[in-house]
Amino acid sequence: MQHLEQSIRERAYHLWTEGGRQDGQADAHWLAAQREILGALLGSIGRVKVSEQHPAERSEKPKKTKAARRKRAA
Repeated sequence: MQHLEQSIRERAYHLWTEGGRQDGQADAHWLAAQREILGALLGSIGRVKVSEQHPAERSEKPKKTKAARRKRAA
């Protein structure tokens, strides 16, 4: 947890320096840094390559319902 906080702190500092070192924006820089760091962390956890998906998880054509089959047969 300390590593995460340190990463956010460092990114907020970089955002502050990139923004011209203006005072009064500490909360905005912290939240922007937190959003970037957590987004990158969660994004890397949740990524799945298409080739790694189970065949059942791939989208297929929807199956026709009984009502649609009956209507077509009539």
